[in-house]
Amino acid sequence: MPASKNAKLTLKPGKKSAEPNYVLVIHGGAGTMMREESTPEQRAKYRAALSRALKAGYEVLKSGGEAMDAAVQAVSVMEDCPLFNSGHGAVFNVAGKNELETSLMVSKPPASHPAMPSSRRGSSVTLITHTRNPSHLARALYLAPQLAPHPMLSGAAAEAIGASLGVSQVDPSYFWTEARWREHRRGLGLPEDPVEYPRPEIPDDTNSETTDVATLCDDKEKETWEPLDLMPTGTVGAVALDIRGCIAAVTSTGGRTNKLVGRVGDTPVMGCGFWAEEWVRDGGFVKRTWDRLRGKPSVEGVGVSGTGDGDYYIRRAAASNIARRMQYLGESLDEATQNVIDDLFKEGGMGGIIALDREGNVALPLNCSGMYRGVIRPNGVPLTAIFFDEQLTEL
Repeated sequence: MPASKNAKLTLKPGKKSAEPNYVLVIHGGAGTMMREESTPEQRAKYRAALSRALKAGYEVLKSGGEAMDAAVQAVSVMEDCPLFNSGHGAVFNVAGKNELETSLMVSKPPASHPAMPSSRRGSSVTLITHTRNPSHLARALYLAPQLAPHPMLSGAAAEAIGASLGVSQVDPSYFWTEARWREHRRGLGLPEDPVEYPRPEIPDDTNSETTDVATLCDDKEKETWEPLDLMPTGTVGAVALDIRGCIAAVTSTGGRTNKLVGRVGDTPVMGCGFWAEEWVRDGGFVKRTWDRLRGKPSVEGVGVSGTGDGDYYIRRAAASNIARRMQYLGESLDEATQNVIDDLFKEGGMGGIIALDREGNVALPLNCSGMYRGVIRPNGVPLTAIFFDEQLTEL
C-alpha cells in the first residue's frame, strides 16, 4: 500500500472548558486485514471487543483514576480476548510456544504513588510464558522498585517476582487458540490437522469486564472464529490521559507469528514500541510570554504505543522519535506521528501508531490496510474503526 494512503486521523479535544479532560485511545494491532475478505459478523466482533476495552478503561478515568490503571484495564480486556495477538490470543513462535511481551510507561509518576522517583517512568518484560495478563506484570514491577529496580526484565525471574506480588500465573496451555495454532502450522508448511496441542485451561478468577469479553469470544465461538489479520505481527495497546495531566502507555503482544525462539520485539524496548514523556517548553522570557498569550501550555507531553513489524520500530526508535520531533522541531502530534509512520513505510516497516498529548489531541496514523483502533472521551461514547480509510464511529 503506498504511503499516500496513510490514514491521517487526528482528533482535537475541542474548545477549552472547566470540565475534566481525560482521554483513552487503544489499538488491537495493525496489519493485513482486508475488508473484502471479512464478513460483517467478523467486523462487528472486533469492534464490540474494542468498545468493551474502551469502556473498561473509561470507568477508571471517569472516577478520577490514574492513567496507568485505565490503560492497564483496557489492555487486559484485550489480553483476555482471543481475537487479538496478546494474552489468550497470542501467536506461536517457530517452536510452537507462546513467548509474550509487555510494557508500561508514564509521563510522570502517578499521583497515587507520590514516593516514586521521578526518574522511574516505566517497566517492561519479555519472554513471558506463564503470566495470564502480561500488562498486570508490567504494572506490578513498575510499582515495586525495590524488587525490580531495572526498566526491563525477562523470563522466569520476572514472573517469579510478579507471582510474589500477586500477579496471576497460568499453565502455558491457557494461551493456546486453535486459529493461531493453525496459522503457526500453515506458516511452517506443516499439516494443520490433526490439532495436537492441548486445549487450554481457562482460569475461573475472571472479573466482570473480562467475563463480558469471554462471553463474546469464548465457548464454541472461541474455536471457530477466523481472525481478520493473517499471520499477525501486531500488538494491543492503550494510551490514557488522566485529569491530573499524566499520560500512560501500555502495550502487550505475542510477537510475530513463527518468530525465532527468544526473539525480542519492540514492545518491551523503551523508546521503540512505546513511550511516555513530558517536558517544559524551551525558550526565553519573550517566547514563554508569547506562548502564554497564545494559550500554549508551558508543559508538553506525549504517550505512544506502536503496532506492526517491531524490528523496524526498533531500528528507528519510532516511539521516542515522535517526542523528539514535537520537542525540538515544534511539530504537532499529527505531524510527528505521520512523519514517523512515513519513515517506517519507506524502509519497509508496516504498522500503525496511537498517540495522544497533554491537551487531549489524538493521532492514529497507519501505513497498512488496517488497524483495530478506538477512542473514548468524557462523554463515554466509544468510537472504533478497523480499515485504513474508515473514520472512527460508534458501533
